[in-house]
Amino acid sequence: MKGNKFSSRMFASLFVIVLGSCYCSRASSQSSLGLPRLFGPSEALVKTVAEINCELLTYPENETILLQLFKDGNRSRLLAEYTSLDGEVATFPLYVKPNHEGNLECVARAQNNSLIEPTVSNIHYLKVIEPVKGAEIEVLSDHMDLFEGDKLELGCKLKAGNHVSYKWLLNGRLVSQSPLHDGHLLINRTTSQDSGSYMCVAANSFNQTEFFVANSSEVVITVKDLVSNPDISFTMLKEDLHYYSAVVSCQSTRGTPPITFSLYNSTEFVDNVTVEERIATFKVPLVLGQHLGFLQCQAKNGDRIAYSKKIPLEVVPVGGPVTMRYDHHSGENYAVISLSFYCKAAKGTHPRYQWFLNKTLLHDRGSFYSVVHQPPEQSILMLSVGRSSAGTYHCEVSDSFDNTIAIRSKGRYVDKDVLNRIPVWVVAVVFGSFTFLVLLVSVCCCIGVMFRRRHYGEKSLMDFEMERMVPVYHGKMDLSHYNEDADVVNAARGGEGDQASLVSVDEWPQIEEEKKTLEDEPAEEP
Repeated sequence: MKGNKFSSRMFASLFVIVLGSCYCSRASSQSSLGLPRLFGPSEALVKTVAEINCELLTYPENETILLQLFKDGNRSRLLAEYTSLDGEVATFPLYVKPNHEGNLECVARAQNNSLIEPTVSNIHYLKVIEPVKGAEIEVLSDHMDLFEGDKLELGCKLKAGNHVSYKWLLNGRLVSQSPLHDGHLLINRTTSQDSGSYMCVAANSFNQTEFFVANSSEVVITVKDLVSNPDISFTMLKEDLHYYSAVVSCQSTRGTPPITFSLYNSTEFVDNVTVEERIATFKVPLVLGQHLGFLQCQAKNGDRIAYSKKIPLEVVPVGGPVTMRYDHHSGENYAVISLSFYCKAAKGTHPRYQWFLNKTLLHDRGSFYSVVHQPPEQSILMLSVGRSSAGTYHCEVSDSFDNTIAIRSKGRYVDKDVLNRIPVWVVAVVFGSFTFLVLLVSVCCCIGVMFRRRHYGEKSLMDFEMERMVPVYHGKMDLSHYNEDADVVNAARGGEGDQASLVSVDEWPQIEEEKKTLEDEPAEEP
């Protein structure tokens, strides 16, 4: 009995184990789904139908599989789904919208068996192309009328389109690509060369086979040149006998009109005017010889004001004397080939210079001369030396606003032969210098001769006295007390033969006294 019970228990346990293993094997096979494969076009046009495919390679038996299409990371919004009964490939006909662009994924799940875990496919990126349409320029700067140095910023606005490339045209020419940023044209510091008609060209393509272009309408941008610092000057106008006016000119070399010019006398406002040119004139009354302040111009065509330098409002009439000097220019053999005459008045703020040859007025340029005016300092007459230029020249200076009184310089005669002749004073200087040198040499020679005579004359007298002092022994002189040269001694001996008689003994005291006197006297310097 016990053996039968044990056998029945063993059989029951084995049955349970086999049944459990079968159940587990079935459950394991039912929960296994392979990874689906998602594929399809990489680009699609908006508002077209694109077919996206999802295929499940490992397909469980007797199970209905549901394949669903989602955007990656957004399972809450179903794009499309497909029920696969026999393992066929699911095709999702997707009506393409712009928001479909991005990573797509396919989720596979058993439709009627929740015990089978769903699986997710690979990622497939879909690029959605929306053709460009309705390009329009948007001015992002504060004004359309700019001044140099202002920032210009334009944007290209589209009604539709993505994956767009932009080009900007200025007066039909391509603008440099460097200032382009995502459909924006940015120029930080504009110049007048940035003025003109701007156009935006937007373009995109589908599969490099279809191309779409949208051109905007043109927008005119004006970049004005800021007005430069004006130059100021004035000329004189004589209204009647005793009434004068200054006609003040204010002129800028650059700047886009209209320009407003203003005139100030020191800090006092005089007048202003707005002109379509770069120059304006004002009339100011004045009195000759009086300082009436300092004039200054101001120019403005934008936010910036340009200032001229200040000039004194003072008119000094022309006064003498009028001086005329010249420089010469030499060529080969040091011959004078041209002259430059300079004419200048002692005073006068608005002088008018005139040159004359033999009392005939010279104009600004001729065949052998040219006149260069440098008012108010001076006027220069440059002429070549020749036969046609010979004559007497002088200049006259008068007030530019009143030529009733003219001051004349001294005349200067010009002739080629005279200019190249050696001047008398040069000859006199050379001859005088030569004569002086001759006289100097002669005087030096005379002084030398006189000095030699005096020197040797004193020496002979000394020798004579010494001879008288030397004692004679038996007709011979004792020379042992002297250190004179042999030549001097021989000369003394030669002189003894010519003497008529010898010195007597009675004369010795007198000789000794004279010798002492000669020794006490200082020797005279030569």
